[in-house]
Amino acid sequence: MTTSAHHSADAARTGGTVTDRLVEANQRYAARFQDPGMDARPVLQVAVVACMDARLDLHDALGLELGDCHTIRNAGGVVTDDVIRSLTISQRALGTRSVILIHHTGCGLESLTEDFRHELEDEVGQRPPWAVEAFRDVDQDVRQSMQRVRTSPFLVHTDDVRGFVFDVKQGLLREIDPAV
Repeated sequence: MTTSAHHSADAARTGGTVTDRLVEANQRYAARFQDPGMDARPVLQVAVVACMDARLDLHDALGLELGDCHTIRNAGGVVTDDVIRSLTISQRALGTRSVILIHHTGCGLESLTEDFRHELEDEVGQRPPWAVEAFRDVDQDVRQSMQRVRTSPFLVHTDDVRGFVFDVKQGLLREIDPAV
């Protein structure tokens, strides 16, 4: 398996930052870029909500191409108010009809608790306005996320909402039964 960790070490040796390396990569990309002529509507009319974990290459894991889906990512892939906001825009303004929720094995939120907020408050003097959304049971958290999507009054397409757990060691999705 190849990672980009060696690039960070190279950037540090040459005095550049990771951001500098990414901007340079963008310049190379832009030099060969051709406008694909797409609009913001995903071709497959699907929105994928997933964890931000760097081990999840969603496009490759799901066989997706540029323009196929909307991708919404956050810590844990949990359905928060902001995810509902993005899904609402995705559905009502940009035509998506299906929602796929993807959590994963070995998620960092399984090792946190809501005490994280209190520790932040002690450190910085202000309590974060958001919940950590930590969980102990990834399957149950996927069920909760599916329920939040299915019951949102803002979403018009809630009949094709499916949830999965991605195994970071095997690369496989395991579907979660919402009724268990």
